[in-house]
Amino acid sequence: MIRKFINNDLTNVMKIWLKANVNAHDFIDAQYWHDNYESVKGMLPEATIFVYEENKEILGFVGLKEHQIAGIFVDPTKQSNGIGTALLNHVKDGYSSLSLQVYKKNKRATNFYLREGFEVIDDKVDENTHEIEYVMVWYSF
Repeated sequence: MIRKFINNDLTNVMKIWLKANVNAHDFIDAQYWHDNYESVKGMLPEATIFVYEENKEILGFVGLKEHQIAGIFVDPTKQSNGIGTALLNHVKDGYSSLSLQVYKKNKRATNFYLREGFEVIDDKVDENTHEIEYVMVWYSF
């Protein structure tokens, strides 16, 4: 089930955020994610967030700022089970266009977004990590 985030979800969502980022970005020192944990935790409730829940357990979430996907995060032990796709489709239903940024070296996420109809329109260097990020967009037709 996909539902809107409530403040009681914050601890579980942040656990997934940290595990998923460390797991997906082995090219970035894990300490980077630990160092940014508290600032993300403070900003998260300001975003539009939907969680994917099964048997009262949060398995993933998607965060948005207007038409931009800040990220789709799925518990690494639950990936490749359609959770990310379900979250993305839920968001697509509410928007005619979406954008996002994803690290070029994160091949799994890059391929996921390409498969789901996003296209790369630009790339840039993330000034915090010095890694190349793709800027991607999706339009409903």
